[in-house]
Amino acid sequence: MLDKMSPNQRLMFAVAISVVFFVAYTAIFPPEEPVVVEKNNNEKVGIKTDSQTPVQTTNERVEKAAGHAISASDSVISSESSNILTVKNDNFILKMDTLGRISSMELLDERFRDKEDNHAQLIPQNGTKPLFVRFLDNNLNAQATSIAYTSDVSEITLSTEPKKVTLTQKLTDLTLTKEITFYSDGHYDVDVKLSQDKRYFIYLGQRPVITEQMMTISGAMVYTDDEIVTIVEDGDAEGRKTFTGVELISAFDQYSATIMYGFPKDTSIIIERDRDDNPVVYFDALQNMSFHGYIGQKEYKVLKNIKPVLTNAIEYGWFTFASKPLFQLLSWLHGFFGNWGWAIIAMTLLIRAILYPLTSKGMLSMAKMKDIAPEVKAIQEKYKDQKEKSGQAVMAFYQKKGVNPLGGCLPMLLQIPIFFAMYRVLLNAVELQGAPWLFWVHDLSRMDHTYILPILMGASMYYQQKLTPNNFTDPMQEKVFKFLPLIFTFFFLNFPSGLVLYWFVNNLFSIAQQFVVNQQFANAKDLEKALHKNGKNKDD
Repeated sequence: MLDKMSPNQRLMFAVAISVVFFVAYTAIFPPEEPVVVEKNNNEKVGIKTDSQTPVQTTNERVEKAAGHAISASDSVISSESSNILTVKNDNFILKMDTLGRISSMELLDERFRDKEDNHAQLIPQNGTKPLFVRFLDNNLNAQATSIAYTSDVSEITLSTEPKKVTLTQKLTDLTLTKEITFYSDGHYDVDVKLSQDKRYFIYLGQRPVITEQMMTISGAMVYTDDEIVTIVEDGDAEGRKTFTGVELISAFDQYSATIMYGFPKDTSIIIERDRDDNPVVYFDALQNMSFHGYIGQKEYKVLKNIKPVLTNAIEYGWFTFASKPLFQLLSWLHGFFGNWGWAIIAMTLLIRAILYPLTSKGMLSMAKMKDIAPEVKAIQEKYKDQKEKSGQAVMAFYQKKGVNPLGGCLPMLLQIPIFFAMYRVLLNAVELQGAPWLFWVHDLSRMDHTYILPILMGASMYYQQKLTPNNFTDPMQEKVFKFLPLIFTFFFLNFPSGLVLYWFVNNLFSIAQQFVVNQQFANAKDLEKALHKNGKNKDD
């Protein structure tokens, strides 16, 4: 079937198959049902039990707190906790609990909402939480999770200046302090100090779970000083992996992330798996340990202003090499237009203008192929029982006519990486959240609930098909191909509006370009006929 398709048909067929593949491959991991926590405001934090609730074994409680299976020697007793610190500003509310963990962070910006349209909560109720400390010594763990931290303040409000708080946990033979400096952009500095040198681990925390994972990656990332990115996706974690020379670690979903960075180069970063084969990240800490963290949306400008290396936490999958510069171009255009919708349109037109010479050659080659298709078919029919001779005769005919059978294919193939790079940019750009375009499009990161854009996209794709030359010889193949606009429209119904807008504008440009190429080809044919006629008259 594929060998009888034109290059443009092969391209569209490949893209359609790719879309089907991405949809089939994507797995959406809903958060577990929240556990109701009983608060206890005393310094001692107990474990709630009753006659109808089975008492958990030590190891069961350990694994519940750490979020993954742990050997007996690494055990830590879990407990229920209450909040001891609230950090507020105009953008978020962050809370820390009696176990010295960041227990919640609510984003107040109206742009950032979850799929239930509530304010985004970046810290899942289940699994480990940022800054959770686990000791290697079992006795220390028993104390550390039953004796609450205290805070020197119960509430702070951030403005332009950062503010420092000190959390202290006094165990029998050990005092642990966490000095944390909070900043209004969502990042923080941490100094952890132990009165004695004991081996312990600090956890990154589970990834945010606030958006529907539509064909995007979620899980954990490690970025090392040799610029190697290692991503362990949810559901794919296997055993234990250890890294050194790490620049940053991140637990991320489509738009947001929990990040830690600024470790000593010899710090051991460890990734294990939980019961659902999701990654759990922590690191081997020093007696006096300093590092930094960030919790929030993966906004390029915010991360760059904090520290440029953090922009590597924005992943684009296989096409990162092309997606990064494309996003920077899109961001620059947004600065010029002040609207992400117009920036998408401008970038689409700019890319198509750059590719215009190549795509025009491809379109012209397809027009020539269609024009000589009857003669090619006649040659194939003449040598239908001699395949080798038929191929040689067809190639000789192509040479005589000055037609390259691959001329329409190669320029089209060059567009595939650009398409997927744009696809990744528009799917992962948190900047599109809550960003309006015009009229009915109020959020380019969400589907068009009116379905106007997907329908316009499908209609433009159908019209483009009508204009594009094809050389189908099998009527059934042609009928199947004609269903592609309908298939694409169906898939694009739930796509972010920004992505549908890009594809729609791309189709409009292709339609305009096809008109120009078709007219150029028709003019060339008319000129050829006129010259041929004049030549005959002179001969007469």
